[in-house]
Amino acid sequence: MPNRGRRRKRKTIAWRVLLNHDLNLPLSLLIVAGVRIKRKIAIKIGNRMSIVTKTGDKGTTALMYGRRVSKCHPRVEAYGCVDELNTALGLARATAEHDFVRDNLLLIQKDLVVLMGELATAVEDLSRYVKDGYSLVTSPMTLKLEQAIREIESQNISFKGWATPGATVHTAALDLARTVCRRAERRVCALQGADQLQNSEIIIYLNRLADLLWLFARWVETKTGS
Repeated sequence: MPNRGRRRKRKTIAWRVLLNHDLNLPLSLLIVAGVRIKRKIAIKIGNRMSIVTKTGDKGTTALMYGRRVSKCHPRVEAYGCVDELNTALGLARATAEHDFVRDNLLLIQKDLVVLMGELATAVEDLSRYVKDGYSLVTSPMTLKLEQAIREIESQNISFKGWATPGATVHTAALDLARTVCRRAERRVCALQGADQLQNSEIIIYLNRLADLLWLFARWVETKTGS
């Protein structure tokens, strides 16, 4: 398919989600395949569209490709937790004072967009998802986290006071993000237990990420003497 046709197809999928379904899917999923939909368009109020679609008023939402499920469906719980994690990381990044942490968190947030997109797609639709040009979570993404872990562990980091988060606003935000990450990991493990997870690398990635977030908090506390 020509590039123009492929882009048109992706854009059609994104607009179908935006216009025909409630916005329980994170907005970031609409740009996971490179489709650029500006936030101001997504919240435009007028005759043509509104943030209020009412399609979720009966307690259902749409996965990628329009499959409707309950809003308490395990898959919705899983990618919803990752959406919360992405937001918590945004708070941690906004309060960061060190480029090492800030830059790494931004890269992780971009990886989570890929992860959410995969989780928001039913197993039956994954082959179509890949065919349409969407990315999946891969081991190189996890390896990047492990590299950061090794870099921190090679330094003289203090673990004093780790059991009581709150030494600073920033480290508290990192520890909060870590706990949200662990919850997301548990939700994804539930999907795996129900044979609804095809890519086990997602669990490995979240497991490593939680470890890294804990180390980030301890690294910052050591650097600042908190």
